[in-house]
Amino acid sequence: MIDSPDPFPDFQVDLGPISGRGVKLVELTPKHADLKWILSVHTEQYFHHVHHVCELGGGILDQGDTPVSVDSCDVALLSLGSLLTCCDAVMGGKVQRAFSAARPPGHHAEPDRPMGFCLFANVAITAKYLRQQHGITRIGIVDFDVHHGNGTQACLEDDPNKLFISMHQHPRTCYPGSGYEHETGTGAGEGYVINIPFRPGAEDEQYLAAMEEKVIPALDAFKPEIILISAGFDAHRDDPLAHINLSEECFEKMTRRLVDVANVHCRGRVVSALEGGYNLRALGRSVVRHLIGLSH
Repeated sequence: MIDSPDPFPDFQVDLGPISGRGVKLVELTPKHADLKWILSVHTEQYFHHVHHVCELGGGILDQGDTPVSVDSCDVALLSLGSLLTCCDAVMGGKVQRAFSAARPPGHHAEPDRPMGFCLFANVAITAKYLRQQHGITRIGIVDFDVHHGNGTQACLEDDPNKLFISMHQHPRTCYPGSGYEHETGTGAGEGYVINIPFRPGAEDEQYLAAMEEKVIPALDAFKPEIILISAGFDAHRDDPLAHINLSEECFEKMTRRLVDVANVHCRGRVVSALEGGYNLRALGRSVVRHLIGLSH
């Protein structure tokens, strides 16, 4: 067997900028999520389909865009469990803010359909978990992944106890083709979904303006008790999967503003989940800036 050369021989993530600010980083140990939390948004038939395909050795789900291996279902349960562990730590007062650096991501998974590398709707499930396990009523969710969080929206769009805001490349030009401004929720949840699409080529200035003019006022009016972030970093200018040109500094600035809102309305409580980001060097740098923003 011939060893493959490391494609990223000099890749490393330096957390020095965080620790150098006197911020204490607490490492949390995740555990696999209980099946009952999966079933809070997905059907039992759906879960068993994903589990069965993995058990058979893996394959391709959802017409080719979600490959799985023999271990994918197990790892997805641990990824979700990581996010729930973050919630427990924040709600228990162990930490004020937490970041789940786990994959597979979740914001494309719909109640009955895996999509876009996502098996389970992690953030949507977490919203249900926070209500049932911790008695949280109003949950603000901000998704700045470059792709629309169609799965989170599909799972929660009829729920008036959450405010879901997605900032993404315009659906006419980007996967998954949803997330138009006219999509504002359904039934009792009408008005509690806000989609903010950006034209290809949008830069820091446009995103930061939308944060100040649309995202922050909506959160202030909603007065969340906790903020969840779907933290995708594929809107970075170096990312290969889309056409938005954000810098690492922009991710930090957006995160800081969300922390500001959390400090006003929800005792500073923020839980963030890693979603997309496919240039590893850009991803590492962006995550560090996001963590600096969370430590604000």
